[in-house]
Amino acid sequence: MKKTTGSSQMLDTYGENVFSIKVMKKYLSPSALKSLTMTVCNGDSLDPKIANEVASAMMTWAMSKGATHFTHWFQPLTGTTAEKHDAFICPDGIGGAIAKFSGKELIQGEPDASSFPSGGLRATFEARGYTAWDPTSPAFLKVDSKGATLCIPTVFCGYHGEALDKKAPLLRSMNVLSNQVCRLGELFGIKAKGKRAICTLGAEQEYFLVDKKYYDNRIDLIQTGRTLFGRKPAKHQQMEDHYFGAIKNRIISFMGDLDRELWSLGVPAKTRHNEVAPAQFELAPLYEELNLAVDHNMLVMEVMKNTAEKHGLVCLLHEKPFAGVNGSGKHNNWSVAGPDGKNWLTPGDNPHENAKFLTMICGLMMAVDKHADLLRAAVASASNDHRLGANEAPPAIISIFLGDQLTDVIDQIEKGGAKSSREYGHIEIGITSLPKLPRDTTDRNRTSPFAFTGNKFEFRAVGSGQSCAGANVVLNTIVAEALDEICTKLEKDVEAGRDFNESLQKILQDIVKKHKRILFNGDNYTDEWKAEAKRRGLPNLTKAPEALKALESKTNIELFKKYKVLSERELQSRYEVYMHTYKLTVQIEAGCAVNIAKTMIIPAFLRTQTVFASAIKGAADAGINEVKGTKDLLTELVSDTENIIKYATELERALSADKASDELLRLMLELRKYVDDAEAIVPDDLWPLASYTDLLFRY
Repeated sequence: MKKTTGSSQMLDTYGENVFSIKVMKKYLSPSALKSLTMTVCNGDSLDPKIANEVASAMMTWAMSKGATHFTHWFQPLTGTTAEKHDAFICPDGIGGAIAKFSGKELIQGEPDASSFPSGGLRATFEARGYTAWDPTSPAFLKVDSKGATLCIPTVFCGYHGEALDKKAPLLRSMNVLSNQVCRLGELFGIKAKGKRAICTLGAEQEYFLVDKKYYDNRIDLIQTGRTLFGRKPAKHQQMEDHYFGAIKNRIISFMGDLDRELWSLGVPAKTRHNEVAPAQFELAPLYEELNLAVDHNMLVMEVMKNTAEKHGLVCLLHEKPFAGVNGSGKHNNWSVAGPDGKNWLTPGDNPHENAKFLTMICGLMMAVDKHADLLRAAVASASNDHRLGANEAPPAIISIFLGDQLTDVIDQIEKGGAKSSREYGHIEIGITSLPKLPRDTTDRNRTSPFAFTGNKFEFRAVGSGQSCAGANVVLNTIVAEALDEICTKLEKDVEAGRDFNESLQKILQDIVKKHKRILFNGDNYTDEWKAEAKRRGLPNLTKAPEALKALESKTNIELFKKYKVLSERELQSRYEVYMHTYKLTVQIEAGCAVNIAKTMIIPAFLRTQTVFASAIKGAADAGINEVKGTKDLLTELVSDTENIIKYATELERALSADKASDELLRLMLELRKYVDDAEAIVPDDLWPLASYTDLLFRY
């Protein structure tokens, strides 16, 4: 079929702004290319001898595409990205200038670290922080109308080597999991020496788009990312007509530009569609190696915001920008490819492959049950608290969905050996008592926080605006611990002369008996499940502060220390940073709510009271006394106004007294209740804020 101009351009420009291996071939010598390729593909250490050549090649390529500056692009504990730009220009000593970029500048940078959150890892007056190139994630160009900037993905650490970012622990956790997967592979007869296992990730991204004109009218959206007030319109998402509906022309134009920009950065954006709530959408990429996928998702969020601005729109990535309709999440689709290059979360075609698959499933059961508190802590934030447990999101109770067929196999393992599959009947199993399984063993459970979906696990609790790094650091580490325990037992049994398959069967049976409480295939939204989860002893950490306490648990501290993913100081620093961020977020929201109430809402209500009172007086002057309805409205409005003044005053006092976040949130809800109630009475021309109808439907 003949390509159109658009499709041809799409293919030709994919990855054009990435210093990929394809680009490297044009700029590097064969020996340097081979060395760097081994580093990128196999995780080998970078040969310092080629650093200058690689730096020169990067600069030449970047400048050919309009770049004037470079930056070490890193991910501090703010949850966003950071960059400091340096020009390639260097005086030549005779009144001119030359372009220069050395291997030293490529490999290491020194941004000022004094104002980044560290949670006590370093004092404010200790400004030194270091960035170190991560060659496993390719450099890329940010292009604007004036030129371009070469962005070099890096880790970020303090003077004494402590991780001040999200990438360093992620890379450590990936390495730890790879070691344990390869160790298990050797036990299964897979040659793993000199090889590595990789995690893959597909991060589905939900977001809202609103017209900038209405956004600019909402101080709460500007300052907090969510609407602190707003009456739900008569029609919102009840009809479910927005989900997968035809995409409006303005939005499809935005999506087209977004895709092209992401493709140029090598981000494999694949799927786009309307989500459940009005003005809500989703972008889903293809799967990539975990570290790169996390970097790409950070780029997705940034490019979304920039592209929306070009279309007169604003992209909202808050987990719950609007009350009463669905919030936004990020579906973290995680899987593992072993040293044999196969996905170990895919059922196999023979008993040997299925034994490996079910070992991974049981390992995940053990990991998630032992450390459900850590997984919950990994997605804890003030913004995600508004979303978790609502109708569109999994609850704060962590459980695993396997589907009926796979659960049936797990039940058989518990009883001493799985010999049949529900769909396919009795199966001759040969060397092991594990059955052959079909490829698609489950339906989907959209209410489960951790669901098996055929060849991956989907962790649905990650928030829309969050980095995927934290959740995957936890996931990699706890699975590594589980596989470590399994491998240690297997190695001991084999060394003692016990049959491998019999030993494996007994180990898996013990795991199922001990950890099957984490399995739940039903509706996670029901009160019955909450009661059942409590009976099973599963934690239900509904608020971020109690969830984050998992980072202070002795068990969890020892876990991260044992595998050298996070030291005790580094883990404690995360607790301090995230708790401080939570408190500040609630305080900023409370202060914004008070400001809006006192300077916008109350004056509008008083003006409306004047209008009503004038109408009543005018009617009386005309001899008309039957105005009970108007008087009732005025009475209701006066009552609401008094309550708004009351709670705005109480909220302001609570802020001044540095009251606990729970008290601030309670008062904010009380204040909102009366504001939203009175919004139905105040005339549109007197209401000072863009309404939910404006924001959700006029885009």
